[in-house]
Amino acid sequence: MPQLRIGLGYDVHKFTEGKPLRLGGITIPHEKGLEGHSDADVLLHAICDALLGAAGLPDIGYFFPPSDPAYKGIDSRELLREVKSHIDQAGWHIVNIDTVLIAQKPRLSAFYTPIREEIGRILGIESERIGLKSTTPERMGALGREEGIAAYAVALLERTSLQ
Repeated sequence: MPQLRIGLGYDVHKFTEGKPLRLGGITIPHEKGLEGHSDADVLLHAICDALLGAAGLPDIGYFFPPSDPAYKGIDSRELLREVKSHIDQAGWHIVNIDTVLIAQKPRLSAFYTPIREEIGRILGIESERIGLKSTTPERMGALGREEGIAAYAVALLERTSLQ
């Protein structure tokens, strides 16, 4: 019987002037980007935490502490590649990932295909195994006031070897 584990990830960043908006490893046209120590890609950060959690490993902050200048401005695709390496070494295989972006603006549905393709390319899995949805917070709270973007991710892993 296969051993399966589920992990949940969440991230949120506020908007800032003068930075590009990066989501799922691609640049999204928008007048503001997200503030953070790295490129602040909330979607990739949530996926990292979901994968790490499913593998029983520490969270993204453990591997890439914001206090470490080596990660200042880093492309989050590099973080996701390293997370994939950690879960591979721990003996896990990605079955699927499902995600939700929460943003009042910008509208994101036009970017689903390139985001899924980029994530699949980084992780070495078919884009069909990556779910991506977005919703608005109906103008409620900080996200509804267009102050930032949040993301949730769930990952299902299967044991590939005994560790």
